[in-house]
Amino acid sequence: MTAATTLPPTTGLRFSRLVRSEWVKFRSIRSTVWCFAVLVVLTVAMAVLLGNFVNDAGTRMSQDSANGTLVSINTASVSLTALVVGVLGVLIITGEYGTGQIRSTFTADPRRTGVLLAKAAVLALATFVVSVVATWIGVALSSVLQSARGVHPDVADPAVFMPILGSSVYVTLLALLAFGIGLLLRSSAGAIAVTLGILLVLPIVLSVFGSLLQAQWLLDVGKFLPDAAGGQLYAYSYAGQGAEPGIVLNGWAGFGVLAAEVVAVGALALAVARRRDV
Repeated sequence: MTAATTLPPTTGLRFSRLVRSEWVKFRSIRSTVWCFAVLVVLTVAMAVLLGNFVNDAGTRMSQDSANGTLVSINTASVSLTALVVGVLGVLIITGEYGTGQIRSTFTADPRRTGVLLAKAAVLALATFVVSVVATWIGVALSSVLQSARGVHPDVADPAVFMPILGSSVYVTLLALLAFGIGLLLRSSAGAIAVTLGILLVLPIVLSVFGSLLQAQWLLDVGKFLPDAAGGQLYAYSYAGQGAEPGIVLNGWAGFGVLAAEVVAVGALALAVARRRDV
């Protein structure tokens, strides 16, 4: 005679426990420490460097120009830090595939959805917090340096505050996009190549062909790529700024496009991960 074994309802892993487990793994990986260290150094160093040299002659600026200058100084590093978090987002998931640890991870959560969402949540929260802290340290230091040159931006102005905050939202979304690509491909080299290709190569290709062929539709397509759409999150809008040709995305539209791309890639990656063996 065999007896059926039933598990008590409290045995299952709650999402909070999955998040705690993923946080322990996340902070114990060397690549996490190094990538975040590079992100902080690049963000603060660029802000200090530009804050020290921009408007070195002490030229008088209007309030609008001063605000735009501060935003530009403190978002200049985003194009570099975006690549760093892209690599981090890939390694967080492909590293487990490379070592085989993903088998243990999926054994703990056979449905896989919870643990993958926990990984994404930890990655997003950690990236956002580190980016925000580094960015606002840079803002504080560059503001002091620019004040010594007669530039007095209004940091409390939403036109200044929102783009600076938007730069952290942008790198966070890119980290999640890279995570989804890594989950799809399961290869560190392949996923990093695809991620960097989307961020660096594809925009140049569309821009070159669009300009040479005078095809506005190609240039418009380029505006929906992650870097162009997400770039609207930290773009400062100057008063009286002229309209661009073709499709124009503002900050919220750019956020919507990039967020939709992150969700689409993530949903596809999650569906594929649940269907295949490992």
